[in-house]
Amino acid sequence: MALLVLALPAGAMELMVSAAPVTRFKGAELDQPVERLIFRGGLTLQSPVDTFGGLSGVTQTGPDQRIAFVSDRGNFISGQLAYDEADRLIGLIGVTIEPMQNSGGTVLPRQYARDAEGMDTVWRDGAAYAVRVGFEHLTRVADFEITDGRPDGAAREVNIPQWLTDLRTNESLESVCIAPEASPIAGSTLLLTEEALDSDGNHRGELLGVNDKGPIGYANSPIVNPTDCKFLPNGDLLVLERGVSLFAFVMNLRLVPADQVRPGNLMRGELLVSAQGGEIDNMESLLVHETPGGETRILIGSDNNFNDWQRNLVLEFALPQE
Repeated sequence: MALLVLALPAGAMELMVSAAPVTRFKGAELDQPVERLIFRGGLTLQSPVDTFGGLSGVTQTGPDQRIAFVSDRGNFISGQLAYDEADRLIGLIGVTIEPMQNSGGTVLPRQYARDAEGMDTVWRDGAAYAVRVGFEHLTRVADFEITDGRPDGAAREVNIPQWLTDLRTNESLESVCIAPEASPIAGSTLLLTEEALDSDGNHRGELLGVNDKGPIGYANSPIVNPTDCKFLPNGDLLVLERGVSLFAFVMNLRLVPADQVRPGNLMRGELLVSAQGGEIDNMESLLVHETPGGETRILIGSDNNFNDWQRNLVLEFALPQE
C-alpha cells in the first residue's frame, strides 16, 4: 500500500469505494432479458470522500478492466472493475481521483472550465494511448495522456468547429466517441450536442476525422436528449439518452447502424431499452468493454450531481447472441 501511494502523481489521492449489488431491473432477475438486452446486474457506489460523484463520462484506459470516469467538477476518477468467478461485476477497486489540468499543466482554475461531460479512448497499436474529453460551458475538446491506466498530465487541445466553440452553456457538448477499426469511419471522433439544435429541431453533431469529417445530425426525441455515445466493436453506435418526466429520470439506449454514421446524415436510433423512475438515476455515462469471461458488456452509469438524494449507479447489460 505504501508503494502504491508513493507511485501516485502529485495531486492524486486514493479513495475507498464501497459497492452494493443491484440484482433486479424492470422486473428482470440477473441474466434475464430486458427488452432487447440481457440484464447482467449492477452496483450502487459510495465513498466517504465528498469529491467522489458527478460521474459524467467513462472509458476504458487499459487492460484488465481498467477504466476512468470524468466528473463535472474537473476530476479524473480511475479504477478497475472487479468481477467474481461467475463474471459478475462486484466492485470498483484501486480507485484514485486526480484534478484535470489545463494546457499549461495547472489545475483548471474555475468551475466554468471544469465541466467535463464525455470521454473516449485513443488507441495506438492496441494500447490505450490517451483519453479524449469533451467539456461544456467553456466548450472544447482535449486529449490527456494515460499513465499506468490513469489519465493525467496537461491537456492537449483538439481543434473543433467554431460553431461548437461558440456554445457557452451547460447543454452544449455532451458526447464524445471514437469509431473503431470495423466502422466505415474508423478513427473519426463523433461529437454530439445536448441542446444545440438545427433548423429542423434535431441535435447538431460533428465528425472529426481525416477522410470522414463534417456535420452530422441526431434525431430529436420527446423528453430525452443524447448524453453519451460509444461504438460497438462491429462499428454500430450506441447512444444514451436522458431526460426528466413528471419529476422522474428517463433513460433510453438506442442503436444506430454503422452505415448511418457518416457526414451529412441524420442518424436515427433503434430503441434497445427504456426505463424511468426509481430503477434508474441521472444516467449519463456509457461504456462498451469486455469482461474477464470474454463477454462484450454495455455499462451505463449515473451522475449524482453531488446530491444526497441521488446515486452513483452503474448497470450492466449484454446483447443477445444471434
